[in-house]
Amino acid sequence: MRVRIGAQFVALACAWGSSFLFIKVGLEGLTPAQVVWSRLVLGALALCVVMAVTRAAVPRDPRLWLRLSVVSVLLCVVPFLLFSWAEQRLDSGMASILNATTPLLTLAVGAVALADERLGRRRTAGLFAGFAGVLVLIGPSGLGDGGRLLAGLACLGATSCYGVAFVYLRRFVTPLGLPAVSVAFVQVTIGAAVMLVATPWVARPMPRIDVPIALSMLALGALSTGLAYLWNNNIVQAWGAVNASAVTYLTPVVGVTAGILLLDEQLAWNQPLGAALVIAGIVTAHGTPVRGRRAAVADRVIEDRATEDRATEVRSPTT
Repeated sequence: MRVRIGAQFVALACAWGSSFLFIKVGLEGLTPAQVVWSRLVLGALALCVVMAVTRAAVPRDPRLWLRLSVVSVLLCVVPFLLFSWAEQRLDSGMASILNATTPLLTLAVGAVALADERLGRRRTAGLFAGFAGVLVLIGPSGLGDGGRLLAGLACLGATSCYGVAFVYLRRFVTPLGLPAVSVAFVQVTIGAAVMLVATPWVARPMPRIDVPIALSMLALGALSTGLAYLWNNNIVQAWGAVNASAVTYLTPVVGVTAGILLLDEQLAWNQPLGAALVIAGIVTAHGTPVRGRRAAVADRVIEDRATEDRATEVRSPTT
């Protein structure tokens, strides 16, 4: 059991870390919108298979579908478009490092939106360290290059969307206790439906598809957007949410390594330094993974907070 979950943890880090490589390859023949179309449609198909194999139930509550539509836009459609657009100007490795700011921006959004997530000195210090790392990543040359600077800001816009989506999920969806696979299936399917409706506009100009592009889109959709949700769910159940979040530390390593080895991207001096500051900020603000009984205690705190949120929702129902 431990070996199987460990293998899924490695697979998850590789799938999420290499997604920026797949986007970069896809952009050789597709527009950013066409990359997102492929990612969401193939991801939805993969999750259909997972739903059938696991026999998970499809939620039927219209209010839940409405809430997950918000999540789909914030967690899938908009950030996927922003990252795909940004990688026309940024290396895949740089995009993967900027993606690692997600926990910091989630913390910042939570501090504003959630009463029990106020910032203390430690968390504030973590946020400052993380955002100092972002400035180091962009570097003097990036600040002087309008295109690269705008692309970097687009990546931060994407991770900001993730932060808002995660806080929204915790407030309105997590207290319902639904299987993660069912939630992922609905949100990715809604995103795929949005892109399918937009097909007449997305289809122009005519995409150029070769074997590397087709394989990259298949991996991006089926693995990085589809099966990755299942692996993450299994890891959370086996190791706890706190330990599962350690994948955040590995994805930029995978992304940078894949870009260097497979796309001949160059590692600038400021990238490892900036990445180290971002990771240090995450560790300072969120703490390090824990083991055994401490992990159980940490997850119990998360469950207690979800219960409090559920009670609040019952007192003040919101659509």
